Amino acid sequence: MIPIFRQKDRARLWKRLQRRGAASGEVVDTVRGIIAQVRKNGDHALTRLTQQLDGVRLRADQLRLTPRALRAAAARADASVVRELEKAIFNIHAYHKRQVQESWEFTKRGVVLGQRVSPLDSVGIYVPGGTAAYPSTVLMNVIPAKIARVRRIVVATPPGTFERHPIIAAALRELRVKEIYLLGGAQAVAALAYGTESIPRVDKIVGPGNAYVAAAKREVFGAVDVDMIAGPSEVAILASAGDNPRFIAADMLSQAEHDASACALCFTDSLAHAALVERELELQLGSLPRAAIARESLETLGAIVVTESYVQSAEWINELAPEHLEIFSSIPPAAIDMIRNAGAIFYGDYSPEAVGDYFAGSNHVLPTGGTARFFSPLGVYDFQRRTSIIRYSREELERTWRSIERLARAEGLEAHARSVRIRQERASGDAEGS
Repeated sequence: MIPIFRQKDRARLWKRLQRRGAASGEVVDTVRGIIAQVRKNGDHALTRLTQQLDGVRLRADQLRLTPRALRAAAARADASVVRELEKAIFNIHAYHKRQVQESWEFTKRGVVLGQRVSPLDSVGIYVPGGTAAYPSTVLMNVIPAKIARVRRIVVATPPGTFERHPIIAAALRELRVKEIYLLGGAQAVAALAYGTESIPRVDKIVGPGNAYVAAAKREVFGAVDVDMIAGPSEVAILASAGDNPRFIAADMLSQAEHDASACALCFTDSLAHAALVERELELQLGSLPRAAIARESLETLGAIVVTESYVQSAEWINELAPEHLEIFSSIPPAAIDMIRNAGAIFYGDYSPEAVGDYFAGSNHVLPTGGTARFFSPLGVYDFQRRTSIIRYSREELERTWRSIERLARAEGLEAHARSVRIRQERASGDAEGS
């Protein structure tokens, strides 16, 4: 069912994993057409595309959800789940408030240099509304934006989301989000990026979505900032022969059930252990509601990899740069320091990736598809911008202007050189006049 790879199969495994997350040309062409329509026709394009793609007829003045409708939808949510959301909100807030970056400056020889840290003015958050409900996505995106003190937080989610998943409405109510639009897919991304008659544009778009949403975020990047181009979810598990195969199989399936393009890998130092994990996967699949999705994921992108040691496994994992990495307790904690590339690391037998998804407090919006080599988890810092502050004194410019002039002329930029020389000439004239 799930293949087992050895050291000699490394190239074959990488080729297998290259299938992850690439948008087809057809998706990109469709998305570009949708974006062009929204930019040209604004609200009219949004209402037409919503009817065409979502089967929902809305007028332009119905795109924004009313506070009354939000309260009504939230009232239908399971009260016991809402109470758990409140606990998660507390944990996520406690974790993220430590990420706030402050402005700073220093003074040297009368020169003041510094950096101003300030919140973005506006952020758009995309919340998927398909067959699965993701209220946790609301928490992970809205809470750091609020801690950063973003003035305008906008949510876009497909029409029908709140009918199918009232718990998402409850999450938005708990976080006091007031500007919500019933828009899905690439058209929502385009509206947030460029604005329409009834939807002011935002400065940054965050949040996961399907292939069309991901492609749209890639297309609008530059007109707005985006968090990352998220692909299918993935987990790598580093274990050895002594680790519980039931735990490992359960954690692999927790990723595989997301969708058929999800990726679940286990690295172990024992072929016998690999066989036990494979057997457990089959046993647990039998009682999984999303078994068909999970099986396709494991058969097309999953793998159990047998290496000589956890040191060798760590080398493979650094090359893979997984979204989630679990390290089981038979592996020394020092192995954490061997991992350079991973979105989040969960150590120990009782730290399944699900605790990070929902409750621990760390952000579950993580880099996928190998981008943990250069991207980081979503955080408060993603909703803040930094501005350099430079305040030179007359005396310091007099001391350093020749260095600046020489460097400017070395680059062939005469006007740059003159901009400092002219001040020196002015200073010399003032001195002579006095």
